[in-house]
Amino acid sequence: MGRITKNKKASLEKLVKGKAYTLDEAVELVKEITFTKFDASVDIDVRLGVDPRKANQMVRGVVSLPHGTGKEVRVLALVTPDKVQEATDAGADYVGLDDYIEKIKGGWTDVDVIITMPPVMGKVGALGRILGPRGLMPNPKSGTVTMEVGKAVSEVKQGKIDFKVDKFGIVHTSIGKVSFTPEKIKDNALEFVNTIVKLKPTAAKGTYIKSIYLSSTMSPGIQVEPKSVVD
Repeated sequence: MGRITKNKKASLEKLVKGKAYTLDEAVELVKEITFTKFDASVDIDVRLGVDPRKANQMVRGVVSLPHGTGKEVRVLALVTPDKVQEATDAGADYVGLDDYIEKIKGGWTDVDVIITMPPVMGKVGALGRILGPRGLMPNPKSGTVTMEVGKAVSEVKQGKIDFKVDKFGIVHTSIGKVSFTPEKIKDNALEFVNTIVKLKPTAAKGTYIKSIYLSSTMSPGIQVEPKSVVD
């Protein structure tokens, strides 16, 4: 059995085993049980009553968190020359087309989000084998394939995230940093979970939100009472 560190022991002592906390309690606790020297991310895991293997029970969407994620998101805009200035002004970190396509073919994927335009999807689509497994492939449903390039870049920079249920029926994402106030973490959690609720598949039967857990990068998970989150 592995040795429990002093900080982990202190974290566990603050949690009541088997207790489901209200969201208000959980956002306070996640700050109290985090002892990292860096500004840890605050993560949320929502287990859904769906079968992701069935197409009519897939849950996927986008959400703009009111207070952002606290992370510096690196954005690559693959655009035609007439959209370069628009993407640059909106804050894209890298802007271009053919030169970056060649870099990606060579193995470069040092970005978090790629935004592009419908007219160039023919070129970008050829990168599917590289970008797909890394979750970087632009998709119209997530708003990353659009003619409104500047708007898309701005939204991503301000905290718009793309999420998708995994094969275990869990949706996981970061909703802020431990340095955020409890109110900001709560606002982001509410926005995220209630967006998932709105995307409930009609084919999903029984309890939809089965469990919610809040944690930071290296903290134990805090079970959250779903009724305290869902409007």
